[in-house]
Amino acid sequence: MLATPSYQIVWEKLPDDFRLSNDPVDNINQPPLAAALTESLQIAKRLPDNALTPTNYGICATVNGKIVVKAPDWAYIPVITVPRSEVVRSYTPRLQGEIPTLVLEFLSDTEGGEYSVKETYPPGRFFYYEQILQVFNYGIFEPEAGTLELYRLTDKKRYHLESANEQNQFWIPEMQLFLGVWQGTRENRQGYWLRWWDEQGNLLLWGTEQIERLAAQLRAAGIEPDL
Repeated sequence: MLATPSYQIVWEKLPDDFRLSNDPVDNINQPPLAAALTESLQIAKRLPDNALTPTNYGICATVNGKIVVKAPDWAYIPVITVPRSEVVRSYTPRLQGEIPTLVLEFLSDTEGGEYSVKETYPPGRFFYYEQILQVFNYGIFEPEAGTLELYRLTDKKRYHLESANEQNQFWIPEMQLFLGVWQGTRENRQGYWLRWWDEQGNLLLWGTEQIERLAAQLRAAGIEPDL
């Protein structure tokens, strides 16, 4: 149990009879954006077997005796310490594994409260990630404009808006990767995407990109690939 002067946090499993929201995602772009982030991590072998990259999936805590569940559009949980069968419906940090390293929210036409610092029940997303879960990195991505805000938890347990590097990327030290915005086409969607780059600035590729690269190498060697 973790106590503060104004609220009390308990890390306990979500009751089996707790009804989770079945609301659809806010925007048709959210699933492919999330899937693209996970795919490149898997291909680059940057996704350990005991890690989770959930999408619209409940991350729980009990605050002042009331259950709070927030479902970020994408999250990176570095380690779970229980069988995956125990985190099918939801995930409770500290009880079932580590605090998420990164949570991402994708802005849509619907006001989702991504910036809400509301403390009273139910708490706002910004407040929940910062003060309750204490997630190290919180990103807010606007797919239409291609803008990414990255907030990092300071030693004082407050979020600080980070500045991007010259390549407009943000370093995520816990993952040893850069996160940034890339423009292009995937799965018939033309627009902005969130992508990963390694320490040397190499883009982590999607599966289709790896195939295209291999085909180009074969053609350069005088071999026509049978794709």
